[in-house]
Amino acid sequence: MWRHLRGKQLEGFKFRRQEPIGRYVGDFVCYEKRILVEIDGGQHTVEKDRDRERWLEGQGFKVLRFWNNDVLNNIQGVLEVIRRHCLSHPPLTPPIKGGEAASYIRREA
Repeated sequence: MWRHLRGKQLEGFKFRRQEPIGRYVGDFVCYEKRILVEIDGGQHTVEKDRDRERWLEGQGFKVLRFWNNDVLNNIQGVLEVIRRHCLSHPPLTPPIKGGEAASYIRREA
């Protein structure tokens, strides 16, 4: 997977691999679009992944999960799903509290 994502090969989007995010490590992360790509093997459980995914989404990430088997047998299909999400997905960053607009309003008052 990294061979296809590194060096901005996918539509110019920069991905990082094995990126620490809080107490987790994301397999592949595109900060620009706040997309986290997770490649799951047999050791993953629905319960553990659900808690992890909920926390990551709370941090503004869209989590895309694929099985190892899908990556090995259908890499082009997996890359197309990631590509579509990167092209159509606005960043999920929460609004900044007290940002520029708030300071502008305070100055005008």
